[in-house]
Amino acid sequence: MKTLYKLPLLDPQSSEGFKAVQLKGESRTKWSVNSYTLRGGLQEGVQVVEINNGKLSFAVLPTRGMGIWKGQSGDVELGWNSPVKDPVNPAFINLQDRGGLGWLKGFNEWFVRCGLNSMGAPGMDTVLDYSGNEFEVPLTLHGNIANVPARAVSIEVTDEAIILRGEVDESMMFGPALRLNTEIRTEFGSGAMRITDTVTNLGNNPQEHQMLYHINYGAPLLEKDARLVAPFKQVAPRDPRSTEGITSFDTYAAPEIGFVEQAYLYELAGKDDAQNTITMLRNATGDQASLLRFSLKDFPCFTLWKNTAGEADGYVTGLEPATNYPNSRRFEREQGRVLSLAGGESRTTNITIEALDTKEAVTAVETEIQTLQKTAQGTVHPQPLSSFSG
Repeated sequence: MKTLYKLPLLDPQSSEGFKAVQLKGESRTKWSVNSYTLRGGLQEGVQVVEINNGKLSFAVLPTRGMGIWKGQSGDVELGWNSPVKDPVNPAFINLQDRGGLGWLKGFNEWFVRCGLNSMGAPGMDTVLDYSGNEFEVPLTLHGNIANVPARAVSIEVTDEAIILRGEVDESMMFGPALRLNTEIRTEFGSGAMRITDTVTNLGNNPQEHQMLYHINYGAPLLEKDARLVAPFKQVAPRDPRSTEGITSFDTYAAPEIGFVEQAYLYELAGKDDAQNTITMLRNATGDQASLLRFSLKDFPCFTLWKNTAGEADGYVTGLEPATNYPNSRRFEREQGRVLSLAGGESRTTNITIEALDTKEAVTAVETEIQTLQKTAQGTVHPQPLSSFSG
């Protein structure tokens, strides 16, 4: 593998700030990399890195925790139409707004991380103060990482792939000190990207760690009779509202004004020693889809979020692999699902996201999932499970 370009876009050791660059290739594949800074309104100062591998294009937001704003692969649109129209600079977001729901004021990305120290529903939790005494604190929806700017960003282009790297710190004195190092890699002419995340406890004391990938899709991939295809051991509604839709938990309706969100919690089936699994959102005709490949050792919990509301209110579904279910951290700790990183310890995870744009490709993946489903009974619970949601 030969390196063609390798340069920092944001270097904490330099005073230059975020670099605007334009790179492109014209030989085997017409690829490009463009970086720039948004101006005006709540997007003021948001850094963007646009990557196009010749087939798949996507826009990464270093200012927003290295999330991915939107993407496109051929005719497959990757992302959704949020009421939040522009990427929002975290400087304008108060996570405590509306009882801990302030995270939603910046929620418009295709791929957004939730974590690193906490994620899930807002709620009270017990932590230690600087004197080692226990006290109650409110944890906000889905944690901090999506609203923390990257401290370092670099791009590398080889003769095979484009690789974006970033480093984001979620740290404080007398509290969690966690670092995310991410690598987003896409090969020329591919409809796929691979995201490798390493979370490190920078401190000496153990720290709790939670991570969820909120991967969101809207129209036209999401439409009436679209379907989530996934191999599962069991699935249960999150709450009484979700129970109302359990008979059609894996299919979608057209936009409905006034729709109230539903969520379904999965224990997925995996294969081989690595416990690899796959989930796929496909459109009604089965000629477009987006799939996720990951290991259940990395992300043992999976949530399907359905918000088929009116188009102006955010017609969207979320596919959410995670270290645990998106309940309050206190509940997840009681269930034994909250990870702990020892001082200096790192944890690395991988996920591949791919867009499919032919009926043959979608059918092949459906067959792969059906084969995996044959290894599990596949129980659908009509009511919430006390061990899944509280």
